[in-house]
Amino acid sequence: MRQELMSLPKTLAEDVARNLVMVARLIDEDPEQAYAYSRIALRLASRVAAVREAAGFAAYATQKYAEALAEFRAARRMTGSVELWPVMADCERGLGRPERALAMAGEPEVQKLDKAGQVEMRLVAAGARRDMDQLDAAIVTLQSPELASNSVQPWTARLRYAYADALLAAGREDEAREWFAKALESDKDGTTDASDRLAELDGVEFVDAFAEDAEDEADDAEESVRGKDEQAAGAAEVVADEAGDTGADVDAVEDADGGDGERRGGAER
Repeated sequence: MRQELMSLPKTLAEDVARNLVMVARLIDEDPEQAYAYSRIALRLASRVAAVREAAGFAAYATQKYAEALAEFRAARRMTGSVELWPVMADCERGLGRPERALAMAGEPEVQKLDKAGQVEMRLVAAGARRDMDQLDAAIVTLQSPELASNSVQPWTARLRYAYADALLAAGREDEAREWFAKALESDKDGTTDASDRLAELDGVEFVDAFAEDAEDEADDAEESVRGKDEQAAGAAEVVADEAGDTGADVDAVEDADGGDGERRGGAER
């Protein structure tokens, strides 16, 4: 990417690079914001293949599949590379055209992909079969030497997970559980939710301890407020009672003063 940007004037290249860095940083956490940065980079350098590719992935992350496919096609025309072939096929799925994705899975370009790319293409093809309600075909599509291999590669967990999910959709629960366990075993980076799927199959429910603590704290706070309100109400009653007693005392004093006045008046008279 750096080499491609060297074809631009230095200041422009730096501006484009900054936007591409932001795309990479945000695409997983905030894809909409990443997409916005990709559009800026695209306006600045639309003739750079790396920019078109980044814009394609940002659009893909925000499910703008038609736009993503157009950008991937542009990047492929510029570079002649086939590495984007699987994600292009997945865009076809996103556009509701699984039959086109399957057609792409049978094209000569697939043979030019590296092992990771071929596995990705297999995943896309299996997904297209499932889109077409061809569960058995999806399962067969995923059955491959890569699935049976004991070696763990970056794509192993996702391949096993997809196979387990297809088995479960077909009602083969015992086999699905076995492959979810294998997916979990190979998922060192937590790229799948295989552990949750296994727990679900085993009837285990996870409780969010933090949420429970927060709820308990809220209950305690509410109870404390109620206690303070009751104390305040009790204090108010005491004050009212004391005020009533004081009023009675005042009346008694006033009555007594009235009698003395009359007596004083009589003496004066």
